[in-house]
Amino acid sequence: MQTEIDPRNLIGRKAFDRDGAKIGTIDEVYLDDATGAPEWAAIRTGLFSRDAFVPLEPSELVKDGTLRIPFERALIKDAPDFGVGRHLSPEQELQLYRHYGLDLAPPPPPPDVDFGHTANATDT
Repeated sequence: MQTEIDPRNLIGRKAFDRDGAKIGTIDEVYLDDATGAPEWAAIRTGLFSRDAFVPLEPSELVKDGTLRIPFERALIKDAPDFGVGRHLSPEQELQLYRHYGLDLAPPPPPPDVDFGHTANATDT
């Protein structure tokens, strides 16, 4: 998703699935703990429905100001329900990544702890 968008400006926008079917309205935006970038959105799927979490990374904010989510409506509506207004735990995020079949970012490489001697160095 375009990272220059203020996440607060996403609230209240309409969201549509990959086929153009309306899913609902963006209720909340969840930021990545490490980067502060918008990562997930909670979409209110109806007047008496729950919120469905959708990933923002493969989604696209289109010119008319709506959010296009590249998944089928049924998959979105079947997303795990964690309730809104609370922090998503790493375990909950993992469930969402798996639900949408998204690859997780690879873990960072381990720190270089091999502090051996340099060539031609003499011990003092």
